[in-house]
Amino acid sequence: MERDDASNFEQLHDLVADMDDIRGLLEGITGIAAAAMTRTAGTQVECAVTLYRRRRPPTIAGSDDEAILLDGHEQRLADGPCTDALQSGEPSLLDAPSDARWPAFRKELEATSFDSVLGVPLDLGSEASAALNFFAAGAGVFTGEVSKDAGEFAQVAARALRLGLRIAGAELKAVDLEAAMSHRTAIDMARGIIMAQSRCSGEEAFNLLRDVSSRRNEKLYDVARSVVAGIDGSATSTFFES
Repeated sequence: MERDDASNFEQLHDLVADMDDIRGLLEGITGIAAAAMTRTAGTQVECAVTLYRRRRPPTIAGSDDEAILLDGHEQRLADGPCTDALQSGEPSLLDAPSDARWPAFRKELEATSFDSVLGVPLDLGSEASAALNFFAAGAGVFTGEVSKDAGEFAQVAARALRLGLRIAGAELKAVDLEAAMSHRTAIDMARGIIMAQSRCSGEEAFNLLRDVSSRRNEKLYDVARSVVAGIDGSATSTFFES
């Protein structure tokens, strides 16, 4: 498995280096995961994942449409081995036909081509959570050895995803900072225009902007842009009349 681990790490590293967004990274991870577990199990295995992050909607991806659909059902129901793995921090297996756990999820599973499911948590720290959801047709696919290999893959995948999340977070902060600077510039320019036209102080000009923003139910930035856009006098002469 060591050679496979090295190959998986290299593929995952390349995914992070070339990623456009987190969804694309998740799609790549689940594709590699499915291929790796298919080789280990000797039969077709599919994989899906739902990523949870603070203040952001869940992101779902997978190697197969049916796997994505079933993973989505499980997340909606909050009922199944993947959900159990997320809560316990340990792999969770649904394999035996007599297993009476997770009845709502089992009903969804029966409508698919899959018979067994293995949920494996990803250690992503305190800012995010996810678990790989492996699916296979037939029972007995996820043996102890296969489950062990799935856990080892999850450790490597988690490191790649943590790095991807840090990169995406840094890029998002950079975009937010650029937007904030743009907004600040527009507000400062508008305040200067009002100070020159109304012969008032900077504080009085800002208060005028804020009052118009509140009265019109518009964002302060949008009000400021209107002032700057009307610098030729066609708009600013009537700016404060409504």
